[in-house]
Amino acid sequence: LPIQNREMGGQFSMHMWTSITVGFIFAFPFILWEIWKFISPALYEKERKYAVSFIIVSSFLFFVGVLFGYYLIAPLSVQFFASYIVSPEISNSIDIDSYISLMKTSAIASGLLFELPIIIFFLTKIGLVTPEFLRKYRKYTLVIVLIVAAIITPPDVLSQIIVTIPIMILYEASILISVLVVRSQEREKLNA
Repeated sequence: LPIQNREMGGQFSMHMWTSITVGFIFAFPFILWEIWKFISPALYEKERKYAVSFIIVSSFLFFVGVLFGYYLIAPLSVQFFASYIVSPEISNSIDIDSYISLMKTSAIASGLLFELPIIIFFLTKIGLVTPEFLRKYRKYTLVIVLIVAAIITPPDVLSQIIVTIPIMILYEASILISVLVVRSQEREKLNA
């Protein structure tokens, strides 16, 4: 796949933005720590003790998501878009900015998508989501995930399934986390 640069400062700009993106990825645990320090004054003492667990689990999920996006989603997307042609008279000459943008977007978006269990944990904690709600809309979620997987992967079923399975595993893990949060809240009410 030949990649070209058509701007004078294109490679320099690409190098700088890639460095910023990689810096963001590696600084993610520190960013989470800063966010935790910001919200921790509003939490009870027993909730503050989960800071280290929260940062470790969130960082782990984010890093796994980034690796998933970089090594699976991005290559599938590049393969599809680079080989897609409307007419044989039109050739694909991929610009470096477009290529790097696709790689960065795939990696960061997957990393953030893998934060789904953490998001569901907090949404359940504040009462916006229940396990019943998540179970009720499971089939709609599957359809949406299959559609998104069909868009970002080459037009073959195997690639679509490879992308869909981890996302649905995360969704099922989110349901389990929601159940555990609700049970914990019910125990606290009984003990109070």
